[in-house]
Amino acid sequence: MPIYLLILFFIVAIAYAAVGFGGGSTYNALLVLHGTDYRILPTIALACNIIVVSGGLWRFWKEGLLAPHALAPFLIASIPAAWLGGRLPISETLFIGLLGMALFLSGIRLLGQRDYVVQSGEKRSIPTIAALVTGGGIGLLSGLVGIGGGIFLAPVLYWLAWDTPRKIAAACSVFILANSASGLTGQVMKLSDTQLLSLALPYWPLLIAVFVGGQIGSWMAATKLDPKILKRLTAVLILYVAARLLFNWAGLVGIIS
Repeated sequence: MPIYLLILFFIVAIAYAAVGFGGGSTYNALLVLHGTDYRILPTIALACNIIVVSGGLWRFWKEGLLAPHALAPFLIASIPAAWLGGRLPISETLFIGLLGMALFLSGIRLLGQRDYVVQSGEKRSIPTIAALVTGGGIGLLSGLVGIGGGIFLAPVLYWLAWDTPRKIAAACSVFILANSASGLTGQVMKLSDTQLLSLALPYWPLLIAVFVGGQIGSWMAATKLDPKILKRLTAVLILYVAARLLFNWAGLVGIIS
């Protein structure tokens, strides 16, 4: 396992845990650039997600920021959809292009939002049907590309003024953990069917790197970062990852050489 890859995963875990995410999108991007077989990328990224957000959830719970009942409609639809997405086969070109474009649109939406920060007494309720449809769509997409889905959910929750930025970060952690576990189950089943699961085993040191980085980042998220910084940092991270993935996708389809 190259040392530089361990260091990068450690840094990414800090950055994403600081905004309530797991980092699955960037783990995928780093592994693509490293030359890892794209078919095992989701399994590695989802395992890293689970480790990072688990530590974050503990700290969010201690701060009293978790409200899982409000997130239930999203989870009811997203969990089975993430499993289904994990089970479906997907080509390398579609995998990278779909992930890169989705992240780019999410990042632009989040970065372009107004600076107003919703207060606790101003949060809005979301119709159950809308939450189910949103959760299911995000879950399916997340399972396909091997991420937890929080990076897609966050812009939606900010746009809907669902709650305060810290509550949104905590909600995304719950969403990521649930969908990562469901998506990972589907991915492992798919890899077992194709005899590819053993290819992911040599990457186990990455789990240690993200565990340490995630602990640092989640501590920052729960106690230190200003809400406006949370939103801006989230958008920058999303757009950076999207740019790297879309550049790689353009090479695969022959747009650039």
